[in-house]
Amino acid sequence: MARALIVGCGCRGRELGERLLTEGWAVRGTSRRTDGLAAIEAAEIEPALADPDRPGTILELVGDVAVLVLLLGSAHGSEEELAAIHGSRLERLMEHLVDTPVRGVVYEGTAAGNEIVEAAARTWRIPVEILAEGDDPGTAVHRALTGR
Repeated sequence: MARALIVGCGCRGRELGERLLTEGWAVRGTSRRTDGLAAIEAAEIEPALADPDRPGTILELVGDVAVLVLLLGSAHGSEEELAAIHGSRLERLMEHLVDTPVRGVVYEGTAAGNEIVEAAARTWRIPVEILAEGDDPGTAVHRALTGR
């Protein structure tokens, strides 16, 4: 059974997680705050506390993950925090993914983040899918895992 880790498991992430669960996936979803974990658990998704501003908290969770889904397009924070999440923190995360079981990444975020994810795909041959507005994240998960 494949496992997906959904970072940014708000409403859209929980909807994706529920869909993947019905397809037989194991799904883990993250929130930066403990109050967000109850909603994740209520959707029957394994809850985990992690913060994209601290990549190590995400890397701790990928030991059994096939696809990492970064739904960060609606992340909240100061301009500096968001720039780091979609910049230097994302770059660090992508650099370390090469040494994990993760075999595909789905990213929703910013143009700067898209460049980082695409560079990682070229450098380390990590299959990636960049979500644009209106894209189906479930389809992107399957493409990231299969490379098609």
